[in-house]
Amino acid sequence: MARQERAIRTRRTILEAAAAVFDERGYTSATIGEILDRAGVTKGALYFHFGSKEELAVGVFEEQLAITLPPQSSKLQELVDSGLVLARRLRSEPLVRASVGLALDQGAMDLDRTAAFRMWFDQNVQRLAEAKAQGELLPHVDVAETAELLVGSFSGVQLLSQLRCQRQDLERRVVVMFEHFLPSITVPAVLARLDISVDRAEQVLAQGRVEQGPVDDGRAAHAPVDERQAEQGAVVPAQASSGA
Repeated sequence: MARQERAIRTRRTILEAAAAVFDERGYTSATIGEILDRAGVTKGALYFHFGSKEELAVGVFEEQLAITLPPQSSKLQELVDSGLVLARRLRSEPLVRASVGLALDQGAMDLDRTAAFRMWFDQNVQRLAEAKAQGELLPHVDVAETAELLVGSFSGVQLLSQLRCQRQDLERRVVVMFEHFLPSITVPAVLARLDISVDRAEQVLAQGRVEQGPVDDGRAAHAPVDERQAEQGAVVPAQASSGA
């Protein structure tokens, strides 16, 4: 168990290092060597957890959703909560900032950046579908189209906030987005009960957030032996390279 916990910590260290390098250099310019130096781990340890630079980027993408928030009786309230909490995390968590930065990095031509948007889109589709099943949405609402509009709106709002004030006002901007967005899709009686306040994210997080464990790629489960071997250079995939 102790070695498995060590493997989880090592994976997190690598992700944080990759996020910092991607944020500073951009995906295309970043190299595995720079990430290794920043993380302070061996090449074997890195390739034990991530088979390529693209897998590292996907791991950073997944940090957007690597949190479980307290359930609410209203699925639209859960939708609001997820947006406001993401706004807060963008201001306070480098990994989440790097995730969004990668998704919007137009210079990363060899990276499938749709993965990040697809994760968020799928999450929003699920919540909107549940809201529709509970009678929270107006009859005309198309779940998939609404989810796409929400993802695009949030992306634009956070980018504008970043350019104007380094996201210092992001939660307020997201509140304004929801105030314009929700009346067009929400049953009035449900809308009147939604909490769309600037301090909502802090209240939700105070209820207790539960961080999800790292994605189970089949490697952490074998950490007691394999990661130690990897750190000694005994386990490095054939396709591994120290370059970009």
